[in-house]
Amino acid sequence: MIERILADFGAAYGMRSISLRYFNAAGADPDGEIGEDHDPETHLIPLILEAAAGKRPNITIYGTDCDTQDGTCIRDYVHVTDLAEAHVLALKALEEGSGSAKFNFGTGKGFSVREVISAAEGITGRSIPVVEGPRRPGDPPCLVADAAIAKNRLGWQPQYDELKPIIATAWDWMLKHSRGPDGLRQRRGLAPPPWRTHSEWA
Repeated sequence: MIERILADFGAAYGMRSISLRYFNAAGADPDGEIGEDHDPETHLIPLILEAAAGKRPNITIYGTDCDTQDGTCIRDYVHVTDLAEAHVLALKALEEGSGSAKFNFGTGKGFSVREVISAAEGITGRSIPVVEGPRRPGDPPCLVADAAIAKNRLGWQPQYDELKPIIATAWDWMLKHSRGPDGLRQRRGLAPPPWRTHSEWA
């Protein structure tokens, strides 16, 4: 609806705009300064990491009968740093006279809920308790981005196109900034994983 409103304003007043369609924004600042902290938390990766850290008893998988390789939903996870770069490129395009446009932003790779849990167990070195629940109404089995237009017109290219480094940045931030008088790292005797290059996580 907002895109329709922007198109109307463009037709009526000549206002140019670029709409950024995020897929599943995930991860945290690689330096550990900014991360994801919702109350209540609803996003999959932080929920999984909270279960790994013992902040919640388990992670619930909503639906195991999807038409996917392991029966769980598949989603495209795009790192927040790559989304920040998308904003810069979109603003630059408008400054250079670009017409109005709308772009998808995602890696083009889909990962199932079970794959995300398995990757998180590898990053954290912890077993993550799982509870299986029913599918949520209207939850599509698979959502994966086609970001070809953004790549061609803006020159956007995600630097985090694999799941493990995305999860690693989120875990590092959680360990550094978890709530509590002493922080999660001291309270639970955990240490953040050493940062590795993208190729090392592949």
